[in-house]
Amino acid sequence: MKLLLLNALTLASEAPAGEEPKFDPSHEFELPAWVSIHIGPLDMSINKAVVYLWLGSLLTMAIGILLMRVRLRVTPDRRQTIGEQIYDIAQTQVAEQGLPTKAIGRWFPYVASLMLFIWTINMLGFIPLPITGERFELFGIDLPVWGIYAATSSISVTLALALMTWVFTHIEGVRANGPVGYFKSWIPEVPKAMLPMLVPLEILGQFMRLVSLSVRLFANMLAGHMLILTFIGLIFVLESVFLAVVAVPAATAFYLFEVVIVVSIQAFIFAALSAIYIGSAIEPDH
Repeated sequence: MKLLLLNALTLASEAPAGEEPKFDPSHEFELPAWVSIHIGPLDMSINKAVVYLWLGSLLTMAIGILLMRVRLRVTPDRRQTIGEQIYDIAQTQVAEQGLPTKAIGRWFPYVASLMLFIWTINMLGFIPLPITGERFELFGIDLPVWGIYAATSSISVTLALALMTWVFTHIEGVRANGPVGYFKSWIPEVPKAMLPMLVPLEILGQFMRLVSLSVRLFANMLAGHMLILTFIGLIFVLESVFLAVVAVPAATAFYLFEVVIVVSIQAFIFAALSAIYIGSAIEPDH
């Protein structure tokens, strides 16, 4: 938080007199291409979100290996205890609550990895890092701008995560029940005259799962970052240092709320809903 405020002050001070400060919260969510890569119509360019996803993937693997694979003991130390608690939450509160018993062995690794990955990505979004793609000069030294950015505040990222669950759900449903049995399970037992109305609604409901998964995570992370950055930005937009007395504590309160509560809850909900959707496809009658 202090680094973010310091960089905001530096950027604002660089603006010439009479011009608006350069600090703008919306700039944190712009994703200019750092390395342009186009394969036909596909834009595979590397930008800030991609780098955060790479870093999040490496940290997720490191956390899993360090807490749950390295030097396990009969009497667990603090590190192993934390790993066992994470594993227990993923198994008892996510996998066992959403998946049928016969499917836990197959899908527990997915939902557990999904929960840990989203938690890591969300948490990275609240740690100031010097990978904003911007630079500033301080006492003649060219330095990177430190800032916060959540990859999950990009709808393309959350949509990709939701799409994985959505595809796996239908693949597993067809595998477990056969194509006819699975798609037939979408239609409730109602008079045939109501089928022309209900069938499109049931199909739409399947696509709405995709929307609900992606938008819930995206909206929560975007709103949290926008509130924090907006409170800090008010100091410069209204050009009043006295606002810092209110804006900084308010931004800090939202920051702590997001880090302590929202980050973990959103990771848990996404993984839990993924388990429920996959489980309901395997056993549609339950």
